[in-house]
Amino acid sequence: MRGRFITLEGGEGAGKSTMLQAVRERLASRGIEPLLTREPGGTRLGEALRALVLDPQLAPICAESELLMMFAARAQHLREVIEPALAAGRWVVSDRYTDASHAYQGGGRGQPQARIDALASWAAPLAPDVTLLLDIAPAEGLARAGARSAADRIEGEALDFFERVRAAYRARAAGAPERFRIIDASRSIAAVRAAVVAALDDWLRTLEPAR
Repeated sequence: MRGRFITLEGGEGAGKSTMLQAVRERLASRGIEPLLTREPGGTRLGEALRALVLDPQLAPICAESELLMMFAARAQHLREVIEPALAAGRWVVSDRYTDASHAYQGGGRGQPQARIDALASWAAPLAPDVTLLLDIAPAEGLARAGARSAADRIEGEALDFFERVRAAYRARAAGAPERFRIIDASRSIAAVRAAVVAALDDWLRTLEPAR
């Protein structure tokens, strides 16, 4: 049986890495040991492109180049990691996927949605089964991210960039309510974890056969 594809999305400081582990633990409790991965990244090519995209010393990178690098990494990720795992029956949980390009390169950089859709249909046509969107006000998220480490090239953008990113994420969720589960990520780690687990359990129930 083919595996399932779960994605976590959200802006800077939303806690995706922490909640990725919460998803893994919940699935493991049900006897499912998922493959955890991330974007950009997940492959040697993807990690190399990630380093380029996030390197503040390479600024400026034009919006078109950034978008193409994201999809180059994603195409390799899909074909080398995600699709083979799903075909083998394994579940995959990814920290970001195509929705991130709609949010960051679309909302943030102003790249047309039609352009991103065209790239996705060609390079990364697979859609997630469910997407957990960790939603947080950009100012709060950036404060959290800044407390962890020095800003990378994207984290160094102005606040209004991240406001557009958040708006684009919310628009994506509004356009596909059957796929998205929105989590208020401004709360404590314990509260967010509980909400993520509840949302995941709710989705898992939809996979159960009707009695």
